[in-house]
Amino acid sequence: METTVKNATYHEQMDIQNTLQLREVLKTLPGFAKGYFRAIEPTTSTKTRISYAYDIRTFFRYLQESNPLFKNKEITELKVDILDQLDAIDIEEYQEYLKVYEIDKSMAGAVRDAQITNGERGLKRKMSALRSFYAYFYKHQMIEKNPTLLVDMPKLHDKAIIRLDDDETAALLDYIEHGGDQLTGQKKMYYEKTKLRDLAIVTLLLGTGIRVSECVGLDVQDVDFKNNGIKVIRKGGSEMIVYFGNEVENALRNYMDEREGITPLAGHENALFYSTQRRRIGVQAVENMVKKYAREVTTTKKITPHKLRSTYGTSLYRETGDIYLVADVLGHKDVNTTKKHYAAMDDNRRRQAARAVKLREP
Repeated sequence: METTVKNATYHEQMDIQNTLQLREVLKTLPGFAKGYFRAIEPTTSTKTRISYAYDIRTFFRYLQESNPLFKNKEITELKVDILDQLDAIDIEEYQEYLKVYEIDKSMAGAVRDAQITNGERGLKRKMSALRSFYAYFYKHQMIEKNPTLLVDMPKLHDKAIIRLDDDETAALLDYIEHGGDQLTGQKKMYYEKTKLRDLAIVTLLLGTGIRVSECVGLDVQDVDFKNNGIKVIRKGGSEMIVYFGNEVENALRNYMDEREGITPLAGHENALFYSTQRRRIGVQAVENMVKKYAREVTTTKKITPHKLRSTYGTSLYRETGDIYLVADVLGHKDVNTTKKHYAAMDDNRRRQAARAVKLREP
C-alpha cells in the first residue's frame, strides 16, 4: 500500500526524510559506496544508515585532507581498489584524527568553521561504521585486505548512572505544576500555556520509561485510556504497547482536554503533543524543556529525557527485582544491556557504606 507524505505517520515521515537525506549524502561519496548501503538496508534503520553515511564521508574527507595519495583526487571519482592502498597505520591515524578535528563551514552547513570532538562512544561508532564498510567489500572479494580488523576498537568505560532520587522526582513534578506562581508577564503567560503539556510529557517519561523519540512520535490515536496503554514504535520499527498508571493517566487526560482547543497546522493533526507553533513537538524541544525544569530542582545532575528513562528503569528494578521485566518494558533487545545499567547498581548499599565508617567517636 502506498503512503503519501501527507497521511504518513511520524515514523514514516522520519524514514522518508532520512531516505532523501541519504541520497544527497551518497552524491558526495564514491560511486562504489552505494552497493554497501543497498546491502545493509534490510537489516538497518534509515537513522542508522544516514549516521553511517556521514561517518563514511568523514573518513573520505580525512583521506583527502591528510593522506598524500588522495590529495588531488575527488572523492566521488575514487574506485574501490583505493581501500587496498591503506594499511593499519592509516586506520590508526584516522582514529586519532577523530578525537578532535575541524570542518569548514561549507561542510558543516553553518556560518563558521566547526570543531568536532569524539569521546569513547563517538569514536567507537565511527570505527564500527568503517569496519562494517570494509567488511562488505572484503566479504564480496572486491578488496584483498581489511586493515580495520588489525586496529583495536576504542574501549568503553562504564559511566555512572545519573537519575533522579524519589524526592527530586516529586520536586520536579511539583515545580512544573506550581513553579509558575512566582512568574510575571510574558514568562507567566508562556508557563500557563505550556504547563499541562509539559507536565503530561514529563509524567509520561517518568511513568513509562519510553524514549524521547518514542514520546514525540506518539499520535493521539496511540493512547488507549480503556486499558491505560500507549502504542510506541521501538528502535528497529517494532510496535509495543506500554502501560501506564493513574498519575500518567491523570496528566494525559488534563492535557488532552486542553489539546481539544488547539487548531494544529496542516499535516500535524494526529500528533499527541504540540509545540507552541501548533506543530508536532520535536526531540530538541522536549530535551530543552526537561533541562529547563530540572535545573530548578538539582544543580549537581545534568538531567535529560534519557535520565528520566534511567530513573524509571531504576525504580522499576528496585520495586520488582525482575531484570527481565525491566528489559522488556524499556524495549532492550538484549537483557545484558539492562543488567549493565541497573542490576549492578544499588545506591542504598553505597549510602550504608558511607554511614558505616566512623572517623571520630561521637
